[in-house]
Amino acid sequence: MTKKILLTSILTVFLLAFTSAQEKQVVKGNKKYAEYSFRPAIDIYKKVLDKGYVNSDLLQKLGNSYYFNADYEEAEKIYKQLIETYGSEVGPEYYFRYGQTLKTLGDYKTSDSILARFADMTSNDLRSKILKTTKDYREEIARNSGRYDIETFEYNSKYSDFAPAFYKEGLIFSSDRDTGNLARYRHTWNSKDFLDIYKVNADSSSSNLVVKMNMINSRLHESTSVATKDGNTIYFTRNNFVDGKSTKDEAGVIRLKIFRINWKDGEWSNLEELPFNSDSYSVAHPALSPDEKTLYFAADMPDSKGESDIYKVSINEDGTFGSPINLGQPINTESRETFPFVSNENILYFSSDGHPGLGGLDIFGTKIKFGDYSKKILNVGEPVNSNKDDFSYIINEENKKGYFSSNRGEGMGADDIYGFLETRPLIFECLQPITGTVRDKISNDVLVGATVKVINEQNEEVLSAITDNKGNYILSCDCNQGNFVRAQIQGYVPAEEYLPVSDGKPTIIDFYLEREIIEAGFGDDLAKLLQLSTIYFDFGKYDIRRDAEIEIQKVIAAMEKYPSLKIKANSHTDSRGADSFNLWLSQKRAEATVDYMISQGISSERLKGEGYGETRLVNECDDGVKCSKEKHQLNRRSEFIILE
Repeated sequence: MTKKILLTSILTVFLLAFTSAQEKQVVKGNKKYAEYSFRPAIDIYKKVLDKGYVNSDLLQKLGNSYYFNADYEEAEKIYKQLIETYGSEVGPEYYFRYGQTLKTLGDYKTSDSILARFADMTSNDLRSKILKTTKDYREEIARNSGRYDIETFEYNSKYSDFAPAFYKEGLIFSSDRDTGNLARYRHTWNSKDFLDIYKVNADSSSSNLVVKMNMINSRLHESTSVATKDGNTIYFTRNNFVDGKSTKDEAGVIRLKIFRINWKDGEWSNLEELPFNSDSYSVAHPALSPDEKTLYFAADMPDSKGESDIYKVSINEDGTFGSPINLGQPINTESRETFPFVSNENILYFSSDGHPGLGGLDIFGTKIKFGDYSKKILNVGEPVNSNKDDFSYIINEENKKGYFSSNRGEGMGADDIYGFLETRPLIFECLQPITGTVRDKISNDVLVGATVKVINEQNEEVLSAITDNKGNYILSCDCNQGNFVRAQIQGYVPAEEYLPVSDGKPTIIDFYLEREIIEAGFGDDLAKLLQLSTIYFDFGKYDIRRDAEIEIQKVIAAMEKYPSLKIKANSHTDSRGADSFNLWLSQKRAEATVDYMISQGISSERLKGEGYGETRLVNECDDGVKCSKEKHQLNRRSEFIILE
């Protein structure tokens, strides 16, 4: 018994000592993790894990360390162990990252299942809302795929090459290929050399050499950059390193900042850090608007929605800056939105792992409209996007050529630059052409100057057009959503048709508007109010002509619409012939008109007819006046006078 107690005591002491040693290692690893020294943290956590010491926090930090180093295969193993072992204790963010890592390995079925669990665990998370409303996201990606011919950038190295930016006739980009020193400075995030900025084909068409921009680079990181069109100003990302000294935040992290430098008198000078930089958060990845009056960037400022958000800030004429503005939803999610670029056609491209993609970071685009951003955010599709990290996209929309970066497996280095030719544009809106004519429902006459509007399901007017001199209009609407098309003009009841979601095929909508009321008093001519053609008779006859029948039908339609309307048909002749004959003939014409309308169902109580002979001529063609047949015809007519 004594030996057993002694053995148990020794074993307990040993286990306590072992546990204490592993906990010290974990504390050391946590310190590296908090400093974003992920590679040393991985080494420490892995050793502890291999010795059998495990808990939820260790797996979370180890999985994240792999995830933020784009080592998705190892991240998947750790996240899987985390969720299978501690499922009920694990927060939704780890389900999201696990689902993302599964995508990078091509396991979309399991990824969809895990991401569905993530969506069920959250309610206010934008990513959750997107997942619930865009379950067919892979179909949308497929529609946007196949738009690029890509090729490997000929100046890639076996190191990391990324973040291309247009500069003069060539490019500038970031690389850790060569420090230029005997001592190689390495960053503990990924245990790779610090990045510098290089230029290629930037100064003459005959030079193909890659040149380090030494006057910009320091011994720490310089990465993503953007140059003004004249090449005289460069904004670039650098570690918090000024005047040869680096500054850390309270956690011991050297943050990222954006700097600006100018070319003057044959050298780069006037280096300045931008005023919205901070020692406590990172600001990186600058991009300029086409007019160079707005700077876009990524940051994890206190108001960031996720791990990094995209912001914009105005550049004043004197070179000072306004206040940074978070672009907000739907662009920024609770994950990473980064590497912005704004094209000349005002398309904002950016990378994200918060929007539905193929895995890792994907490249997305959204249209900037009048300083605002369309609700449509589109994945640019394959082959630019892959199941790995794809980012730092730029394009020259004049020649449709551009570049992007990726860590896909077939590359030469950890990150590589790829060139591309865009063969067809990214379509943000499915536009359905709508054409048609607006007419008076009774007279069938075209209505010139009528307004035709497209109104979405939120009752917001989207577009409008005015009918031309033929009553025609041309419009378009977003076929990705239902819309109402409404025609209106003063004095008429508006008419409306609903267009559901469609495939965008052109459609024709003709409108026939009804008058609100016939605004007329006793003695007004209904034919003129309805803009009818004049009802004429042949010389010496009183039968209803075919062209007259068409116009009388329009009067009948008006009487059917307005049951209280009573009219009097007045008929007239020209001056030729005896006065008594003309009076008789006009009376027969009035009676023929009334009889025809009665035969079409109009009550005789609502109709009267009277002939006036040649007593009410409309022109000078009186007795003894020589007139053409055409002028005499104008007097052989009927009118429809409103009685009640």
